[in-house]
Amino acid sequence: MEPFVFLALRYAFAVPLLIGLGVLLGSTRRLPVSAAIHCMVTGILVHGIYLGGVFWAIRQGLPAGAAALMVGLQPVVTALAAGWLLKEQITWRHWLGFAGGSAGLLLVLLPKLGAAASGITSVTVSVMLVSVIAISLGTVYQKRFVQGADHVTGTIWQYAGALLFTVPLTFTETWEITWSPQLIFAMAWLVLVLSIGAILLLMYMIRTGSAAEVGSLFYLVPAATTLESYFLFGETLTLVQIAGMVLIMAAILFIRRKPRPA
Repeated sequence: MEPFVFLALRYAFAVPLLIGLGVLLGSTRRLPVSAAIHCMVTGILVHGIYLGGVFWAIRQGLPAGAAALMVGLQPVVTALAAGWLLKEQITWRHWLGFAGGSAGLLLVLLPKLGAAASGITSVTVSVMLVSVIAISLGTVYQKRFVQGADHVTGTIWQYAGALLFTVPLTFTETWEITWSPQLIFAMAWLVLVLSIGAILLLMYMIRTGSAAEVGSLFYLVPAATTLESYFLFGETLTLVQIAGMVLIMAAILFIRRKPRPA
């Protein structure tokens, strides 16, 4: 399935399930028009531009390792945006942690960067950088403008915004779909575990923590992917990569450590 068709169907499947979840939990309530619009803007940035850009760039041949390396810029971009737009205090501890996380990220991805480098073009790299900026701004925007909205209702409006952005892009594709058990499983996993479970958790963390600290957790994505690939697909896992994972974990704990009260 082509990337924009895949994402559009993913969001379309997620919306009625979220509505049902809201009814079950008794948490679906009407949002003011301004709050709904803010949620839709977050959805366009996080689900539309970010995920659309990543899926499209990989479809064009960008190696997954290179894509993950650029996504690894997200914590730093988020910290800069949070300091600028939210006036969050970004201390030396944050910057030292970001440096450690970036170094660990390089160690995790270094063994994979030599593969399939032909897909690294100015277009795919530019699209990836726009995607990283989009999710960073989306995180800060959510923190700034969507603080009081019900999580389930807000996420429904996010996917409405994502569909508004993604559906027109599907007309650039053929809509040819080859259904298979693997595709059905992937779609079910992305809808249930990511589009509902992980996104609701992300919105909760953005509301209760600083944007910079939430962004730092994105350092875990390449490390977790490398570890899962080792167990699921028999890919290599070197001592250098393990050292990188340890460094990433240490950096995140350092960033999120709260100073002891006097």
